[in-house]
Amino acid sequence: MADADPVVEELLRLHAPQVLGALVRRYGHFDQAEDSVQEALIAAARQWPAEGVPANPRGWLIRVAARRLVDLLRADEARRRREENAAHLAPRDTRTAPAPGEDRAPSDDDTLTLLFLCCHPGLTPAAQIALTLRAVGGLTTAEIARAHLVPEATMAQRISRAKQKVRGVPFVPPGPQDRDRRLAAVLEVLYLIFNEGYTASSGDRLHRADLAREAIRLTRRVRLLLPREGAVTGLLALMLLTEARGPARSGPDGELIPLDEQDRTLWDRTAVAEGTALVEEALGQGPAGVYQLQAAVAALHDEAGRPEETDWPQILALYDLLVAIAPEPMAELGRTVAVARVRGPEAGLAEADRLADRLAGHHRLDAVRAHLLEEAGRPAEARAAYERAAEATLSGPEADYLRRRAARIVG
Repeated sequence: MADADPVVEELLRLHAPQVLGALVRRYGHFDQAEDSVQEALIAAARQWPAEGVPANPRGWLIRVAARRLVDLLRADEARRRREENAAHLAPRDTRTAPAPGEDRAPSDDDTLTLLFLCCHPGLTPAAQIALTLRAVGGLTTAEIARAHLVPEATMAQRISRAKQKVRGVPFVPPGPQDRDRRLAAVLEVLYLIFNEGYTASSGDRLHRADLAREAIRLTRRVRLLLPREGAVTGLLALMLLTEARGPARSGPDGELIPLDEQDRTLWDRTAVAEGTALVEEALGQGPAGVYQLQAAVAALHDEAGRPEETDWPQILALYDLLVAIAPEPMAELGRTVAVARVRGPEAGLAEADRLADRLAGHHRLDAVRAHLLEEAGRPAEARAAYERAAEATLSGPEADYLRRRAARIVG
């Protein structure tokens, strides 16, 4: 749908999970239903710009997808007899999608149920991301493949295997005993999609705006369904506050511009205001978790008019809380930067040394060490660390930036 009219594309993204939910509730067969919805979305992307959007777009999509799904099921000899028997039985209302054209729409809860299904613990993170983008985001396989810089055939196989793994999994929300763990998996997938969009892990582009926007859109959707979940609110705030800096992160040739050197007048102040308000709301929605604390850190960065106005002591206090509840290496690396800003580069280097085993060979650790070594007046070590970081990263813009930093060091 990459060439679809923007208004049509937004409509299709909005309705895709509810159309899929309607079909799965009525017919089952998640894998064939998902294929059928994709075909309906492609048909709409071709027809609606020329013929106009139908009065009931969701009903149109359900009708077209259902016809395609019925064709697929009828072609399946192994299920023909069961379909013929089932044709004589009226489906129970709780299992039946509303007919196209009726005012009653599929439940918005289908979006959340689909997210739980796509983020099933039996799937790898890569499979969860791919299936979420396709089934819930409505992206085509080609679009997902382009975003992840892999061949379309490779992505098609990944999605196909994921659908096979969730075949037979009931299309119902997880029970109360499992709900928090499954929601955490959903949020982690959305977070990973956003991170890959905001800072591409490989390739010659720093930013994949399509993935970042999709992650924000899906997280907004989850928040509409779960408005009182602090983790959801915090994740949306974190995404908005981070993406707000997007216009200033790269130069005219796509080169990376670090936070301290960005033109802050280019930041999206509307997104900053919304994200800051969401941080305050998230922190009032129960004990602060990982996403709320990260969002609070992002808000302190975005509220500083100049780099020297950044409230580093408060950021360090937030990182102390963050690593206490989630001692994850990247969070500890962020804390290392905050320690250096508050207590000096040598103190930061001591913290970085403690992460040497856990982040051995990771370019971000070498990049942080290089910057701190440079500030500490140890140019030869700094240059070597920059060069190691440049060799380790798979991102072209990051590698170029790190090599430029190494080249400008004298001594």
